Amino acid sequence: MSLDLATTRRIAKLARIGLEDNELEATRQKLNGILGWIDQLAEVDVTGVPPMVGTETETLRQREDKVTDGNCRDALLACAPETSGPFYTVPKVVE
Repeated sequence: MSLDLATTRRIAKLARIGLEDNELEATRQKLNGILGWIDQLAEVDVTGVPPMVGTETETLRQREDKVTDGNCRDALLACAPETSGPFYTVPKVVE
């Protein structure tokens, strides 16, 4: 597939890319290069190649739900600038 300047201008407008007239030709060549790569990929014979693992074929691995570092409230509150009992003290933001 090959793009002409009018199509390149329209793509730039839809993508909200501000291109000057002197930049259109270079952009057209770059887009044509990208489309050339896509055409090459379409030519690859993938018959007999199994699909890669995706979300529809695999199930989520489950791990055991256990507390690993709990019961350390005092160590966490020691980092706070101000506390009130077992809670962080923060400035009032709503009057």
